[in-house]
Amino acid sequence: MNIKELLEKRTKAWDEAKAFAESKKDEKGLMSDEDFKTYEEMERTIENYTREIERKKRVEEMDKSLEKPTNQALTNEPTTFNEEEKPMRARKSYMNAAIKALRTNFRDISNELKVGVDESGGYLVPEEMDNEILKSLEEENIMRKLATSVQTSGLHKINIAVTRPTALWVEEGGNFTFGDGKFAQVTLDAHKLHVGIKVTDELLADSAFDLEGYIVEEFVRALSNAEEDAFLNGDGNNKPTGIFHNTKGGEVGVTTKAQTITADELIQLVYSLDRPYRKNAAFILNDSTVAQIRTFKDQNGVYMWQPSLQAGEPDRLLGFPAYTSAFAPEAKKGNFAIAFGDFSYYKIGDRGYRSFQDLRELFAGQGMTGFLAKERVDGILVLREAVKLLKIGATA
Repeated sequence: MNIKELLEKRTKAWDEAKAFAESKKDEKGLMSDEDFKTYEEMERTIENYTREIERKKRVEEMDKSLEKPTNQALTNEPTTFNEEEKPMRARKSYMNAAIKALRTNFRDISNELKVGVDESGGYLVPEEMDNEILKSLEEENIMRKLATSVQTSGLHKINIAVTRPTALWVEEGGNFTFGDGKFAQVTLDAHKLHVGIKVTDELLADSAFDLEGYIVEEFVRALSNAEEDAFLNGDGNNKPTGIFHNTKGGEVGVTTKAQTITADELIQLVYSLDRPYRKNAAFILNDSTVAQIRTFKDQNGVYMWQPSLQAGEPDRLLGFPAYTSAFAPEAKKGNFAIAFGDFSYYKIGDRGYRSFQDLRELFAGQGMTGFLAKERVDGILVLREAVKLLKIGATA
């Protein structure tokens, strides 16, 4: 089936879905649960058509590229795609439709935007805006900087070795054997994170107001705080599993002898981490913990904590990058106060794309419009030994 046929089938499917929805409404204008499930299946079929159309377009472009001679000098300008050749979410028309919908409290929904409906009735964020949100999240959220992010379309399972290979000396001509490797599995799911903001109707009507910039900024601020808290402290119950989790976070490297941390215990924490992980290791700790250890000096009288001399670069502790977070646990009895390790072994799974929808009539009496941003994300430390934790022990 070629692209033209797929486009025709997608259009026909969308028209059938709209007609079905209108025909199944009761006197209250609502569909039954069974009819709504049928309608959702019809929407998923439309999304599948869109995905297949985009795939075939990529195949065509790849075929054209591979047909070109490899020994011919490139003298032309980089290829620019027509709007119609771009994925729907990457088109300017989709971005304009999204902004128009936001400004009209979703009373004006164009056909372009309807293609990007998610499973819960929201509208997928335009690709340009989604990239801006993700870039800003990485700047605001320390775990987004340090962890490894993967894009998932479903339940994502990661195999990890629980037994290490052993090297053996073998005589010339001798036989060698393979040990039985054992593997465990960790799973990246998708937990829903919702963020709501309010905008006055006057600002929505003001064409000079940068609605897109305001929404991105407000959503990023709220999403980054919620994400960072979960990536550090989450219990895995309807949220990611954090670095400081008792059983699924990092391993205990050092337990202090008192409620105050000593310089020797910081050094012990560093060397409790196996050497391969120290190469890319960093610290994560609370501001109040920094205040406690910032005056520590080594045997040569040099401060262990070295402030950054360049904007955008982290401070350093014992020569390793140190990141502070308001969500890292405080140095109190029984708490894990400091994490040290290679945080690239913490995997963040972004499921699908971010979406937004209106909160109809919720703030109408206040002369305001509400917007709801949604994302589906998970996170877990796939190799516990890659991160060591300092635990505050009992008082001496």
